[in-house]
Amino acid sequence: MGLTRRRLLATAGGAAGALAFGGGGYALGREEGGDPEAVPFYGPRQAGIATPAQDRLVFGAFDVVAGSRGELRALLQHWTAAAARMTAGELTGAAAEQPDAPPADTGEALGLKPAKLTITFGLGPGVFDGRFGLASLRPAPLHELDALPGDFLEPARSGGDLCVQACSDDPQVAFHAVRNLTRLGRGSVELRWLQLGFGRTSSTTSGQSTPRNLMGFKDGTNNIKSDDRKAMDRSVWVGDDEPQAWLRGGTYLVARRIRMLIETWDRSSLSDQEHTFGRRKTSGAPLNGAHEHDTVDLVARQGDGTLVIPANAHIRLAGPGANGTRILRRGYSYTDGIDPVTGQLDAGLFFICFQRDPHSQFAEIQRRLGRRDALNEYIRHTGSAIFAVPPGTSRGGYVGEALFG
Repeated sequence: MGLTRRRLLATAGGAAGALAFGGGGYALGREEGGDPEAVPFYGPRQAGIATPAQDRLVFGAFDVVAGSRGELRALLQHWTAAAARMTAGELTGAAAEQPDAPPADTGEALGLKPAKLTITFGLGPGVFDGRFGLASLRPAPLHELDALPGDFLEPARSGGDLCVQACSDDPQVAFHAVRNLTRLGRGSVELRWLQLGFGRTSSTTSGQSTPRNLMGFKDGTNNIKSDDRKAMDRSVWVGDDEPQAWLRGGTYLVARRIRMLIETWDRSSLSDQEHTFGRRKTSGAPLNGAHEHDTVDLVARQGDGTLVIPANAHIRLAGPGANGTRILRRGYSYTDGIDPVTGQLDAGLFFICFQRDPHSQFAEIQRRLGRRDALNEYIRHTGSAIFAVPPGTSRGGYVGEALFG
């Protein structure tokens, strides 16, 4: 087990505020004192799903270039061990270094607390394409989503054989996690695309307040709360009826990069914005109510007979009342600077959701939204990926172990 970052600081003796590590001087970074806030890595479920959503995200999708099943297994073993160390606030390798070799850890998280770091692994359809002898173990729902209304997908921002979702309340801790896993996987995987996120866009537990998205509206008011075990079992966790035993207790992750046309939205009237969502911008209340959590009345009409919540309002089409299905949303806002073609902001929502069956849940919701949602005028889906997320593991094991017998 690696040396903890805090113990490493204690042994440094405060020498000029730097640590001789791997033959080089590494700044100690922020040190706030007190015990680190660490989310346990080991357990029956992977962390980062039912865990209360943190403030920052680094999400990486990888193509596997390993040449054998054994090499893929070794990668998952190494990644699991490193993830367990990093979420506990430890280095990815032993502190003793060879001066003529690269350090075992890149060093930018030295002195930082884990800040509730979680690392979640997922397996894409490509892992089961026959290269590794796993084709017979592919779960039936694990295939790319069919083309959906409103798709403007970019191949360079879509797909992937493996994914790593790192969430933390410290962006540098989350980046350190994906950076080091990328480094440890060199020769076995290549990074396909990377997305940074800030500001969670939904509440995932009953103790969290509802955040706002980049359009200024409260987002995810009616999201599943991960402390609602019945809802999680019904809509999120793969059950014992799954033919592929290795995935039982796991889930499916869908990631969608949704660009918001910020400049167009900002020129829209407040009334248009509220009717697009079906909620009041300031309070978050449905148009038929006064408070955020008031019941959404989809049949209420005004004096002239028109619907209070328009037929194409986002709240009407996205809610479980319209779809009969629910998903656990766990997305983040993003900004990637300026679009070089249009000169406009490239910003929006990096949408992540977890569910038992992505095709009968997420895809069905998106088909309804893509056909009628008033919000379509202001958004573009530019990236998409799907992954099976295995259950958790115990000490000495590794994520995805049941795949390899």
